[in-house]
Amino acid sequence: MWQPVGDTLSNMFFSTILALVPILCVLVCLGFLKMKAYRATLLALFLSFILSITVWKMPITYASQAVVEGILTAFWPIIWVIIASIFTYNITVKTGGMNIINQTLSNISPDRRIQVLILAFSFGGFLEAAAGFGTAVVIPASLLAGIGFNPIFAAVICLIANTVPVAFGGIGIPVITLAQVTNLPLNELSAFVACQLIIFIVALPFVLVLVLIKSFKSLKEVFGVCLVSGISFALLQTLVAVFLGPELSAIVGSLSSLLCTIAYVKIRPVKNVWLFSEERDSQSEMATSKDSIVSISPKQQLVAWTPYIVLFVFIMSVNLIPQLKSLHNIASKVQLYFGPDGNSVSFQWITTPGTLMFLSAVIGGLIQGKKGKKVRDLIETFGVTIKQLVPTIVVVSSIVAMAKLMGYSGMTSIIAVSLASIAGKAYPFISPLIGALGTFVTGSDTSANILFGALQKQTAIEISANPTWLAAANTVGASAGKMISPQSIAIAASATGLVGDEGKILNSTVPYCLGYTILLGIEIFLVNAIIL
Repeated sequence: MWQPVGDTLSNMFFSTILALVPILCVLVCLGFLKMKAYRATLLALFLSFILSITVWKMPITYASQAVVEGILTAFWPIIWVIIASIFTYNITVKTGGMNIINQTLSNISPDRRIQVLILAFSFGGFLEAAAGFGTAVVIPASLLAGIGFNPIFAAVICLIANTVPVAFGGIGIPVITLAQVTNLPLNELSAFVACQLIIFIVALPFVLVLVLIKSFKSLKEVFGVCLVSGISFALLQTLVAVFLGPELSAIVGSLSSLLCTIAYVKIRPVKNVWLFSEERDSQSEMATSKDSIVSISPKQQLVAWTPYIVLFVFIMSVNLIPQLKSLHNIASKVQLYFGPDGNSVSFQWITTPGTLMFLSAVIGGLIQGKKGKKVRDLIETFGVTIKQLVPTIVVVSSIVAMAKLMGYSGMTSIIAVSLASIAGKAYPFISPLIGALGTFVTGSDTSANILFGALQKQTAIEISANPTWLAAANTVGASAGKMISPQSIAIAASATGLVGDEGKILNSTVPYCLGYTILLGIEIFLVNAIIL
């Protein structure tokens, strides 16, 4: 890791300010200057490159290698997931399947509050738990926008929802990685992460509904279903995390939430259906009438949901069937960065979520499409999808390359060390903030744990705090940073057709991120001081 040089930079304050420049550039350009996201992130990447070679004295060769590694790892698997997700949505719209999905959700409940709980919270939680890499934002957000939600709201609500499942996302990879980089016991880490999340999982359905309706009076009408949705998720996830480990905890929790939410709504339907204001005049009577439920045959529903059903089967199969687990080994390892801390980068070709999703889309398109046009529609839709996502590809590539530069040069570590030095004994309160910073920069909970997991452990030892508790706080805090990460916002903007409006999405999510991080910090500090 490279170190800043010069008499001025011997002062940690100035080192930290300079290290923050690329991050502040993204925030200011998106949040205040309303700059296009691809321009803001390209500028931030340029600044981080200049700082790394001038202030941190990183050789240009190594800095260039870091950028190349960032761009390639951005393309595979992150950008590939985005392309496959939007392709799946686009082909479903093309074949008319989205209209049936819309009606299916209305038949479960036409109430917009319930649809948010089912799609953004429960279904989104499953996608994050099973696949990760943006699937929990891009698919639910595109579905919500497709069934009539305001695109900005669809993006914001899915970013807020995609927090609590992130800690155990991607089959528990963040927690497993955290145990590896800290040499802390996996079972204890898994249990602590689950315990830290309980309150937030139970509260999140209520928060999502309040964000939608902005009324406590209307919240009372769905209090029971919100409680069932949150408790079922939290209870099952915690039990699995404590007794079985991190791999399946969020998958079991999210599926439990999905089934319990649907069952509760069927047994106790909402009496006063909540619709958007523009829908109420023309649809409120129809929505509460029995005649409003359009009959859709099981075959029609099965065909419409085929891409997502196939995706579910693929994800579960490659992770749970022993004979298929060997597919994970079909990968290439390449070392792209040869400086300090450089390691080989692994590219999984078959089991990466993007490939599974792309195959699901192709299968779904072939089943749903019109005779004689199936292949042509798939090819045309894929071309349209690539053209649609060009700005997003630039954004994600830039932000991941910037994260690699900041990590390898030592800029990210200096920011974290400064925060720890300033906090002292109050450090447990800001430990989630450091995790959130890691995810903001990298877009990944796993990467945040690689960056700061060891730092959290070492700082905890120095201040006589519980190292496992604070290491767990890093991964939970990282889930808060997920909602404001430029990478996540770019994904959400692409899913909802809001490319160019990333600043609006960022401004909407920042207050929720800050609130989540502060409340989490209070929990971490109090439990560490009183119980541990």
